[in-house]
Amino acid sequence: MSRLTPQYRAAVALDAVDCVVIRGQTRQNAVSADRLAALGITADSWGRDIQAGRLPGHVCVVDGRTAGYCFGDATTGEVVVLALLPRFEGCGIGKRLLSLVVHELRARGHGRLFLGCAKDPATRSHGFYRHLGWRPTGQIDTNDDEVLELVLNAGGAAPSPAQAAPAASAAKLQAQAPETGSA
Repeated sequence: MSRLTPQYRAAVALDAVDCVVIRGQTRQNAVSADRLAALGITADSWGRDIQAGRLPGHVCVVDGRTAGYCFGDATTGEVVVLALLPRFEGCGIGKRLLSLVVHELRARGHGRLFLGCAKDPATRSHGFYRHLGWRPTGQIDTNDDEVLELVLNAGGAAPSPAQAAPAASAAKLQAQAPETGSA
C-alpha cells in the first residue's frame, strides 16, 4: 500500500481552477461553477485575487491532487471558504488548512476573524468551527448564515499550524491509499 502524505502550501493563482471544481464537489454546501460564476466568482477572478494578495490561502495536495483549500480576505479578516473533497474529511486536513489561514490573517494584523456558517446544528461545519473556538456573534449574513468570530489574543488563541494536523489522521489517509504493485 502506498502512503498518502498531505502536503500544504500557499495557494497560487493556478490553484483557482481546482478550487472552483472542488467547491462543487463538497459533501455539504456545494456550489457549482455556474453558481459561482453567477456570483462573479470564476477561476480567473479568484486567481487574480490570489495573485494580488487580496485572497491569501493554502491548499492541501495529496498524491499530486488538490484535496482541499482555505482562503481568507486580507482586508476584512473574513475566512471566506474552507472546502475539502469528501474522502479527505476527518483526516485533520480542514483543521490544518484553517489554522494556516488564521495564522496568515493574524500576521497581517487581524485580531478578530469571522466567517459565515450554517445555522443548522446537523451540518458538519456547525460543530467543527465551534469545537475550534469560533463563537456566534448573534449576526446573520446576507446568505442567511450565522456569523462566527475568533478573537485572537496577543499569544495567538488558535493552535499553530503544526499542532493543527493530528498524527492520527495519517492512519485514515493510509487506509485510503490504493494498492500498488503486483502480487
